[in-house]
Amino acid sequence: MIKLKRIFFLVIISLIVSFPSFSQECYKLLYIIDGDTIKILYHGKKTSVRLLGIDTPESRKNRRAYYQARKNQQDVETIVYLGKQAKRHLKELLAGYKQVCLVYDQNSAYHSHRDRYGRILAYVYTSDGKFINKLMLEDVYAYLLTRYPLKPKYETVLSKAFRTAVENSRGLWKSEHR
Repeated sequence: MIKLKRIFFLVIISLIVSFPSFSQECYKLLYIIDGDTIKILYHGKKTSVRLLGIDTPESRKNRRAYYQARKNQQDVETIVYLGKQAKRHLKELLAGYKQVCLVYDQNSAYHSHRDRYGRILAYVYTSDGKFINKLMLEDVYAYLLTRYPLKPKYETVLSKAFRTAVENSRGLWKSEHR
């Protein structure tokens, strides 16, 4: 009996942590821009959403791709290759979904939940509750990004997913990519 209560308690806790809060808003998913940015129909306008708490390699040669190459001691072709892999994986995670649900972090409310490029900063969920930001980290297609302050519960979940990815040396963390 005690074991059943403990299992029930653990299931409830995991549901609370893994599902979005009730303040979520769902929007039509238009397409994937890259591994950490999507385009949605937001109040009748095409709008970019930056997945909060993650960063992926660039999928095109640009100033940021060259910066990532220098920072990670890799050539820019490797960065672009990894960026294309991250974009492909995000497409796979969102395949078949017509909508995504956004959960905003109150820490970015001061800036109207937007970054300097005007993209919405949000935690992205599928309609059936898959936490996409976390999956990109767990599946090792993204780096943890804490440039924007995160809610403690999300920072804990994303940090744990990131540590697991690094410890398992898969995907972006394979030694041949480093």
